[in-house]
Amino acid sequence: MQDPRSFRGMAVCGFAHPGSELRRELTDLVLAGTKTATAGLEVEYRLDGDPTPTPGTREAVIDAEGRFVAVIETTECRVLPMSEVDDEFARDEGEGFADAADWRRAHERFWNGYVDEIRDRLGDPAWSLSDETLVVCQRFRLAEVYPEPLPPEDPSGEG
Repeated sequence: MQDPRSFRGMAVCGFAHPGSELRRELTDLVLAGTKTATAGLEVEYRLDGDPTPTPGTREAVIDAEGRFVAVIETTECRVLPMSEVDDEFARDEGEGFADAADWRRAHERFWNGYVDEIRDRLGDPAWSLSDETLVVCQRFRLAEVYPEPLPPEDPSGEG
């Protein structure tokens, strides 16, 4: 999920919703090097006007408090139907998914938690998740960790 700010010329991203316990957990997994993949709905990328990450794309990671904590670099990105997410990708998300079915149940629960917002933004009250729903499957590496998180009020990182 991209943030509208930029940091040192990079897009800003956070995992899950701002301020949530899930964002804290996922950020910790990224910082530990356990989480090396993430998935997002392609429809949200379109609605937000965000480009699909490409290999070499660097993004500044923000934590639950909005502080800059790391930089990730995309190593691979594929857009595919939800039904084609495989076991390897599910495990690379680093969240303990046993397989793609486990991954799908968790992600459907998460995305359905705000499906009405997506429907409103699309102007389509019937939109729903399905086997054909396109998912942006991004693999990344941890490129840099900031020893001291940089506060959100200093997005330049310079002072």
